[in-house]
Amino acid sequence: MTRPKVHVKKGDNVLVIAGKDGILGKKGKVLEVNPKEGKVIVEGVNIAKKHTKPTPQKPQGGIVDKEAPIASSNVMLICNKCSKPTRIAKKILDSGKTVRACKKCGEVVDK
Repeated sequence: MTRPKVHVKKGDNVLVIAGKDGILGKKGKVLEVNPKEGKVIVEGVNIAKKHTKPTPQKPQGGIVDKEAPIASSNVMLICNKCSKPTRIAKKILDSGKTVRACKKCGEVVDK
C-alpha cells in the first residue's frame, strides 16, 4: 500500500484557493499536516467556534476560536523567492537528494 502524499509541509506559507477563505484569498502558515486524511491546518484560516467546559486551568470555560483542518488540495504553496502561489516540481540535486522546487522561478523551496 502506498503512503498518502501531501504537497505542503509544516511551516510552509500557503494561499487558500477554495472555500469560504479562498474567496478572500487568505494566506497563512501551515501549522499541522495530516497526510492520512489529506488535510492541513493553516494559521488564521477556517476558524471554528469550540465550546469548552470549565477546567482547573480555565475556570471560566466558554467559546474558543480554533483553526479547523482543510483539504490540502485547497491550498497552494507560496514561493519564498518570487512570492507567488505555485505548483511544485521535483528536482534532483547533485547529491542525489530530491527536493521541491517552484514551477515559476525554479528556486528550491525546501530549506
